[in-house]
Amino acid sequence: MKLQLSTWPEIESYLERSRCIVVPIGSTEQHGPTGMIGTDALCPEIVADGMAEQRELLIGPTLSVGMAQHHLAFPGSISLRPSTLIRVVVDVVESLAGHGFEQIFFLNGHGGNIATVQAAFAEFWARSSFARRDSGLNLQLHNWFQGRRVGRLSRELFGDDEGSHATPSEISLVLSAYAEAARTVALQPERPPSGPIRDARDFRRRHPDGRMGARSELASVEHGRRICEAAVADALDALG
Repeated sequence: MKLQLSTWPEIESYLERSRCIVVPIGSTEQHGPTGMIGTDALCPEIVADGMAEQRELLIGPTLSVGMAQHHLAFPGSISLRPSTLIRVVVDVVESLAGHGFEQIFFLNGHGGNIATVQAAFAEFWARSSFARRDSGLNLQLHNWFQGRRVGRLSRELFGDDEGSHATPSEISLVLSAYAEAARTVALQPERPPSGPIRDARDFRRRHPDGRMGARSELASVEHGRRICEAAVADALDALG
């Protein structure tokens, strides 16, 4: 069940049965010459859809722009400042809490969001603490790419070629739902360098084609289907 495709009476009825909502959160940023710019938002959407196929869950709208300032030297990337993303997450939480949601499960597809979303949770808890009240909320952040099953499968399929950005795992997951988006591009070097993440110009100098240690060309639809199955199982376990 998707919030965006529901009416308000349907959401009111859902709240009589469940107080849980899954909110996909990702980023709009370059993913090398073969990965779609929307990869980090599409991945949690795909996993959330898989979760809803197995359990009655309400899926919220995807927060598709995240903290991606280090990719801004690549055309098409869009970023929020950390302080802006904190305010966005807090406002989303307060909006949902006001309707009666008690378990808000952020399903994340972008490593750059982790610290900021955790800071947003801390901001929300601080507001409750200073107001001397119990928020009554269970806020969770689950990074699909860090799940136990996903990690094991990625190591099996790609080993050290997984890298850390524009990875064959995330590109495969997107291809499992958007097979027509597959690109065939000669990538050089075969395995690009890894390195620190600083500002946008520094990132572009270190990683000219946008990849970080990843052999993106190893991605496939079949790998993506297996990764999706693993990611859904990990996320349902985390949801509890």
